Amino acid sequence: MSDDDFKGKSGKVKVMYVRGGDDDDKRGRNPRTGKGGAKSKASTSGKRRPARDDRGGERDRSPWRTVSRAPGDDAPTMPDHGGISGKSFIDPEVLRRQRAEETRVYGENACQALFQNRPESIVRAWFVQSVTPRFKEALRWMAANRKAYHVVDDAELAKASGTEHHGGVCFLIKKRNGLTVEQWIEQAPAQECVLALEEIGNPHNLGGIVRSCAHFGVRGVLVQDAALLESGAAVRTAAGGAEHVQAITGPSFNGALEQFRQAGYRIVTTSSHKGTPLSQAELPEKMVLVLGQEQDGISDAIFANADLSISIDGTGKVESLNVSVAAGVILSNWWRQNSH
Repeated sequence: MSDDDFKGKSGKVKVMYVRGGDDDDKRGRNPRTGKGGAKSKASTSGKRRPARDDRGGERDRSPWRTVSRAPGDDAPTMPDHGGISGKSFIDPEVLRRQRAEETRVYGENACQALFQNRPESIVRAWFVQSVTPRFKEALRWMAANRKAYHVVDDAELAKASGTEHHGGVCFLIKKRNGLTVEQWIEQAPAQECVLALEEIGNPHNLGGIVRSCAHFGVRGVLVQDAALLESGAAVRTAAGGAEHVQAITGPSFNGALEQFRQAGYRIVTTSSHKGTPLSQAELPEKMVLVLGQEQDGISDAIFANADLSISIDGTGKVESLNVSVAAGVILSNWWRQNSH
């Protein structure tokens, strides 16, 4: 039976219940005179007016009565689940904790890569009909593993994902936790590049950087908050690259860089005005490349303590490159010099 079967023409929910004691009290009455039978408790407190319908007559004496009630009238307020339908009541504190541990990712490439690499992290999924043929394997897996998914229209998917640029699919997933610097160093190879991002929070720049990292074999990115790499816009812009890059975190950004230095990494910074031109620089086999936000760049303290500073030489017609473009250019040179 569908939900519509319980709704009237006005859209109000119909609540049906059985009338009990009144009908029992009528047993034994004379059908012609209406006399006889046991008296109800209500009759001892005075005469009771007959129930009347909207036309002024007595209501149907059927044991089933229907009362229309607007959704929400005399009903407990249910929490907003951000576009997720079909959920029963969840304690607000539990819901708050769940939302802190979960995030939404969207876009075909991002969701396909996520399903291929960590399907167990998927909590729920939404699809528009047109993309479902390309997610047959994911749909079968979710059905077999009792993961809820919904085929919805574009408007509902925009509500569930929080954006109109959802690409036809959205996954609600469990966030990954970042590794500590100690954990990363324990399993680090003899030759690698780690990227360190100081105060870079634009998700589109982050996504572009992560995509370049995946392309040039950079597996770790040092950030102040691991959740930055899990934002929907960043993951979508990375177009699958986020599944090949791990967040690294530390109690402080400067302290984390010092830990890497003590482990044998060389700290490399960038500048649009100072430093060795990239075309002439010999990039270390084992290095941490530090990039800063476009407006202020790298902080003075980090720049002063760098083992090497480089600049990307060009025509000089613009002051600098976008930070995600700069990352791609430098990582390309590191890959060319050190991939054997």
